[in-house]
Amino acid sequence: MPIDYAKLKSMQFEPLRHAYTRRDTMLYALGLGVGADDPTDAGDLKYVYEKALVALPMQAVTLGTLPMLLADPAFGINYKMLLHAEQSLIVHKPLPAEGTVVGEFSIDEVYDKGKTKGAILYSTRKLFDGANGDLLSTMGNVAFLRGDGGFGGKSDGAPKPRAVPADRKVDHSITMKTARDQALIYRLSGDYNPLHSDPEIAASAGFNRPILHGLCHYGMAGRALIKTLCGDDPSRLTRLDARFTSPVYPGEALRVDVWNIGSGDASFRVVASERNVIVQDFGRCEYRN
Repeated sequence: MPIDYAKLKSMQFEPLRHAYTRRDTMLYALGLGVGADDPTDAGDLKYVYEKALVALPMQAVTLGTLPMLLADPAFGINYKMLLHAEQSLIVHKPLPAEGTVVGEFSIDEVYDKGKTKGAILYSTRKLFDGANGDLLSTMGNVAFLRGDGGFGGKSDGAPKPRAVPADRKVDHSITMKTARDQALIYRLSGDYNPLHSDPEIAASAGFNRPILHGLCHYGMAGRALIKTLCGDDPSRLTRLDARFTSPVYPGEALRVDVWNIGSGDASFRVVASERNVIVQDFGRCEYRN
């Protein structure tokens, strides 16, 4: 049965209140592999040790939401065919290391690419500080609904992300190593989709083994960019956008290629270096100088 466009567009969602602890903040960072290379490194310790603990801004993607929200039958979406296509994050204020946040979710638009090509769903989530109501972050999510095309909606008008420069060499390259058990750790931050842990489910989706969460290697890229562009000061990061273009398998090495675009503005892509496959593209990072 095709999705009901009018119903999706008109759906209203109650704000979701989410309390999180310092342990959650440390666990999120550990799920990104923070501290794996050198557990005594002061730059990493501030994210995984309660002494002067700091939250990574990308942790916002795990808060104030139900990770499998679109699996609700009310949406009429074939959730088993859904892929996370793009993620954006705009940071308005630093995320506290612990506290309560309120997430407000809305569906922006759904584009119909055709019965055999699927549909693209754009949504926004705003995260507010539960203590004072301050807006902490605005997140955009693009979902590729592989099994839901042909519902009769419009096909044109979707936003186009900024491409990385094709005419010059990169300005920075950062190598990251994912751990073989990394998906099993990252899922403890709230995304329990069995695609990332159950070999049978992964095989039914066409993968030879469980894949790493897109938001995990997105967070890893953010951590690398904070180190490289922000002087390892997470409060300087103001925006992080990326499109997921290919799966990552736990244990793979990743390379973040970065192009300086202007003051406080960079483009990036992430490559699974051993396979030479781009896994994140159209990356955009903005930061305070």
